[in-house]
Amino acid sequence: MPLESFASSQSLTMGVELELQLVSLSDFDLVAASPDMLELLGRAPFPGNVTPEITESMIEINSSVHLDHTGLLAQLREIRDRLLGAGDRLNIGICGGGTHAFQQWSHRKIFAKPRFREVSALYGYLAKQFTVFGQHVHIGCSSGDEALFLLHSLNRYIPHFIALSSSSPFLQGHDTLFQSARLNSVFAFPLSGRAPFLLSWDEFARDYFARMENTGIVKSMKDFYWDLRPKPEYGTIELRVCDTPLFVERAAALACYLQALCRHLLERGDPPPLEDDYLVYNYNRFQACRFGLDGTVVHPQTHQTVPLREDILITLEKLAPHAQALGSTAAFEHLRDVLRTGSDAQYLRDAYAQGASTEAVVDAALRRFRTDAGG
Repeated sequence: MPLESFASSQSLTMGVELELQLVSLSDFDLVAASPDMLELLGRAPFPGNVTPEITESMIEINSSVHLDHTGLLAQLREIRDRLLGAGDRLNIGICGGGTHAFQQWSHRKIFAKPRFREVSALYGYLAKQFTVFGQHVHIGCSSGDEALFLLHSLNRYIPHFIALSSSSPFLQGHDTLFQSARLNSVFAFPLSGRAPFLLSWDEFARDYFARMENTGIVKSMKDFYWDLRPKPEYGTIELRVCDTPLFVERAAALACYLQALCRHLLERGDPPPLEDDYLVYNYNRFQACRFGLDGTVVHPQTHQTVPLREDILITLEKLAPHAQALGSTAAFEHLRDVLRTGSDAQYLRDAYAQGASTEAVVDAALRRFRTDAGG
């Protein structure tokens, strides 16, 4: 069937999705507890939304639509507290982090939902290996053309979000030497990567999606695992590269950073995107995944190589007026703290060094999720 028309949303509204780990408090491994957790949470109104994810050891929470940092952060804290209360009743730990430090993918159970079973049947073991945990951020767009403009204009800033959110240094019991190992699991899917360079929604729907649908490979936009993808039913673009942070303050700050960037781009603060921008895209993406804030990136149009930490700091300064206008100055200060003190990935490595075990890593993530940033 033809791709649905793009629903118009208020520009620069934002919403957050967080995929969270469900952990046994006896051995710190993942536990197949999402059916019990969802049943318990369903007994009372929930602030936002909570849904199953592909395996039973994870859940996803969704915020409402927000315009400012204050409202988004308040709701994310309320959601966190509600989740922790349910987890305490079930004796289940809940935490962020892009990967669990030592879980084995073969132990996971696919959640009993038709789409998840279809994905499992198609992708085999990759479906269970997809027990990784990301933050998705939606930004409202007034039209499909605006969505595609923002999607491609953001290409050079993707490494910022990978590095600032990185929280997946460990996988299957080993230090991967990556800051974000999670994205390697996502990249294994054939329809991952980046969207085709089209700036007209009509052309995207007619010349790309319709032809892809005719191949029989895709049925809807959900079949694309792109780093950034349009969501026509919501009237948004969806950023998908972030690891789930260890506490909700960082999740809110990352969303506000994206919101401010989009405001800057809509005011034509950067040169227009070009298809050749993507010549350096995978290299820059790798640098952010492997080295995080200590990586380097190549500017897609000037071809200048700059330290990623420096590029983020310069961008934060450039966006300061937008942050002030949007009420996000506290969010930007949080991100400056990340640049000074290090990412969640570094925090987890420090926890391993102190506890000498991957169980200590999970315990640190559980404790981190219970506290406010700086608490």
